[in-house]
Amino acid sequence: MPVSNTSLIERIARVIAGRVVSINAGGQDPSAGDRVDAIWRDYRDDALSVIRTLREPDEAMAQAGDVATWERMIEAALAETGEETTAR
Repeated sequence: MPVSNTSLIERIARVIAGRVVSINAGGQDPSAGDRVDAIWRDYRDDALSVIRTLREPDEAMAQAGDVATWERMIEAALAETGEETTAR
C-alpha cells in the first residue's frame, strides 16, 4: 500500500479548500491548484474536525478490520498536531 508523504490533516484541508475554490466542485476558479496551495491552512481546523469524527469506526468499518489499529492510526494523525488523544 502506498504511504503518503503529506500529513492526513494537510490532505483533508486541501480537499476542503479545493471544494471551496475549484470550479469542479462548486467554486469559481477553473485552475485552483495555486489557490489551494495558498489557502489550505485556513481549513486545518475543519480537517481536524473530520479526523476527530473518524476516531470511532462505524459498524461496517469495524467488521472490515482491526478497530484498535484504526484508533491508533487516527490518534497518531491527531498527535502530529500536539492534540491530546483519547486513547482507551
